[in-house]
Amino acid sequence: MRVLGVNALFHDPSAALVVDGKVVAAAEEERFSRRKHGKRPVPFAAWELPEKAMAWCLEAGGLRPQDLDAVAYSFDPALAKPAEEMGLPDPWDWLRVQYAERAPQFIATALPGLSPSAVRFVPHEVAHAASAALASPFPVASVLSLDGRGERSSHLAGRYAHGKLEVLASQELPHSLGLVYESLTEHLGFLRSSDEYKVMALASYGEPRFLDDLREILYATDDGGFVAEAPDWTRWAPRRVDDGTWGTEHGGMAEHADLAASVQARLEEVLVDLATWLHGQTGDRVLTMGGGTALNCVANSRIWRETPFEEVWVQPAAGDSGTALGAAMQLAAEAGDTVEPMGSAALGRSWSDDELADWLRTAKVPFTTPDDLPGEVAQVLADNGVIAWFDGRAEFGPRALGHRSLIANPGPVENLERLNDVKGREQFRPVAPMVLLEDAAEIFSGGPIPSPYMLFVHEVAPEWRDRIATVVHVDHTARIQTIDDSTPRLQAMIRAFKERTGLPVVVNTSLNTAGRPMVDDPRDALELFGSAPVDVLVLGPHLVRRADVFAPGAGDGAAA
Repeated sequence: MRVLGVNALFHDPSAALVVDGKVVAAAEEERFSRRKHGKRPVPFAAWELPEKAMAWCLEAGGLRPQDLDAVAYSFDPALAKPAEEMGLPDPWDWLRVQYAERAPQFIATALPGLSPSAVRFVPHEVAHAASAALASPFPVASVLSLDGRGERSSHLAGRYAHGKLEVLASQELPHSLGLVYESLTEHLGFLRSSDEYKVMALASYGEPRFLDDLREILYATDDGGFVAEAPDWTRWAPRRVDDGTWGTEHGGMAEHADLAASVQARLEEVLVDLATWLHGQTGDRVLTMGGGTALNCVANSRIWRETPFEEVWVQPAAGDSGTALGAAMQLAAEAGDTVEPMGSAALGRSWSDDELADWLRTAKVPFTTPDDLPGEVAQVLADNGVIAWFDGRAEFGPRALGHRSLIANPGPVENLERLNDVKGREQFRPVAPMVLLEDAAEIFSGGPIPSPYMLFVHEVAPEWRDRIATVVHVDHTARIQTIDDSTPRLQAMIRAFKERTGLPVVVNTSLNTAGRPMVDDPRDALELFGSAPVDVLVLGPHLVRRADVFAPGAGDGAAA
């Protein structure tokens, strides 16, 4: 069965293609449109489809719209209730639902040759759940989906066994852990449905001194659900307007950081309670997780440590973008296809070595194609240079996983400020480490290893904290990505860096600047290289040095 998955209604529009149960391609619209998150999550934008992502997925699969057996849309308007009946303060939500009802016609218009009857609705939380359990390498697993909202719920707890879903609990709106966290994000002066990860980072700077108060209003219930409605946050801290003064004397953040720490801690406790309840129902060895709340890597590690589940697998694109993949997988499974695990998050666009060289020649950028590219890059890092690393297929989801990454030396503590300046973001934001899998357990603990998708936090061993100071957060944790032979060029580079420095770790942060989507194509990479203080650009096997680009007489684009 050939199924195109589409996520369009709320935020992070995306598309994914599943053919005969195998994931062929998946991408977010922002990577093509260069508009962060694709669009704002408001009812008036619900009509916007991921047209470029849909077209590329079909191209990647060598298909025409009329070749598709189905299009899976990750929202079912038949399940929706009026916002006022659900207690949601959203007077225009009816418009969003109307757009969803007309999605078959919109999609057929965007994909000429497709019949509107090919479009099928998949419930939003089911799409999240399928993106976790069906994409995971486990044929039998419990599944927990938590996000802001779907049609009428914000949560699903259940179990997948060989492609079949059994729903064990759900939570109807307005109760939503995701909406509570979004509301806090807005109260702290950040962009709602966009900057929740900043709240998680900020929480490490505070003390959870409001935790007892929050336990009275946010809690799990004995039926697998929870009570969670956003309170009046001014009870604990005044509303903040983002004026760019975080961390300065004028913009001291203690009061707001304490509120962030309190909500983060309570979220973790409730998630542990929900996962523990689910294990009591299923007795499964494995928990899989989807939904935007599953991107909270601090909570994920607590679930891994404190619940009876032996393994926890989180969808790398756990937010709404992942519902395109989940919806397609769900329809494929219902049709009887054996759905294969996704295997990797590298599901986006790529270019051949020759095509990358052509991009560089067209841009008249001098470059080399070294016999030992990993060694040359490792030496630049050892000399404290910053690398823009572009290699292979782009990542699906919000994490840079060594395909579109900024890479640096983790030793000098000042590199954190340096990288945040390069990216133009707040100084309290951490950067993450890539670590060779064979060395990870020596340095990091308190979370699962391997950890290939950067979805858990780990404690950094005391004897390593000063050695890799750039990647150690204020609470002595790090959000690690373990590197193995699935990314051979990256693995070879880190091994070469280890030979030169004794450190099996490099800094990894996403290849973008603040407010812009992650780099996706070679033009994006060249634009970033030209505008940010990066020492070397790696495009596949090719290497561009800033000193060469801006040297007198540079610009003939010849390869050395």
